[in-house]
Amino acid sequence: MGGRWLSVLQSQTGNVVDAFAMVNYVTITGKLHPASGEDYMRLVRLAWDFKNAVRITTRMIAKGVGRSNILKELRGVLNKAYADSAYKLAKAMVEGCLFNGCNPLHIEVRRPFIVSEGESSRLGNRNVRLEDTNIVKVKYPYDGSWITLRAEFGERYLPLLRELAELARRKKVSYGARIVFREGSIYLHLSIPIKLYLKYFKRGEAKGGLVAGFDINSDRVNLVIIDRYGRIVDTRTAWFTEAVSHGFSRNRARALRLGALAKLLKYCYTHSVGVVVFENLSLIKRRRYTRSKTGNRKITLFAKRQLIQYGVVMALKYGFKVILTNPRGTTNSKEHSEVMKKYGLDRHTASAYLTALRGLTHQQK
Repeated sequence: MGGRWLSVLQSQTGNVVDAFAMVNYVTITGKLHPASGEDYMRLVRLAWDFKNAVRITTRMIAKGVGRSNILKELRGVLNKAYADSAYKLAKAMVEGCLFNGCNPLHIEVRRPFIVSEGESSRLGNRNVRLEDTNIVKVKYPYDGSWITLRAEFGERYLPLLRELAELARRKKVSYGARIVFREGSIYLHLSIPIKLYLKYFKRGEAKGGLVAGFDINSDRVNLVIIDRYGRIVDTRTAWFTEAVSHGFSRNRARALRLGALAKLLKYCYTHSVGVVVFENLSLIKRRRYTRSKTGNRKITLFAKRQLIQYGVVMALKYGFKVILTNPRGTTNSKEHSEVMKKYGLDRHTASAYLTALRGLTHQQK
């Protein structure tokens, strides 16, 4: 059934990569509790200064100021490690803004927060140290001291965190950290190396011979399962049209999408799939808009990259081999139109089919 398309797509798999090359960390969240009011105020001061540093840096990058000049100014307010983290985050924000077709000079950073990148040679992190499963220390750059906070994580994460802290003390791993203030509480987001995470949270070992391709959109997820000859074995569509309704909560929309994707991945696991294929959105340099204002609103509000990252992690937990493929040509192309016409597929199912084929051709190389 798909023999012709295998040959058509064989030359288009150069940008296909294994998921482990793209997704290195998984984030888990816990709460932080300062020991005193003084420690709380010190943490708040640091968070406000970091937030302002990021905002100012986005403006400087947008105006073309060089990296060395920006870092020199940042290091006059924060230490070198915080300055480096602020610069990298601001640069990513500017790039994301340009991807969405927005003006980076209008970027706003409303809430105070702290980000510190990981570094194995610095006991795991340069400024935020996981001392134990219930103790975290944050570097206070103004006098070089450390703020000690009590950490509270879910019980299921404690064995993982215990090993992470031990490996960090031995300078074997690094982990990123983000501290945010929300609804009167302080949260710590730790970015754990994915292979260490899977050691504790892997759910299975997918051994099937079929390949599944996904097409993810703001109001649906389309799944196509094919065999090793490229023939369609099964198709599924998970709908969540209410997620794109005007005024619908973003958090509820995200939960709907995540739940739908999780169910489809579980379906793949129980239906002999061994390889899962998603779009590699890092290869897209600019968000593609339509002539429809409603459609563009849906696109803008839809965090597709985040959803695919969740899908990759969930698929790895099931033991699938996960492949990320170049989305170019899977929609609005000659091959896409011919697939729709030949097999009677809607445009999203046809995209999922072409995505699955690209994963299959990569497997066969």
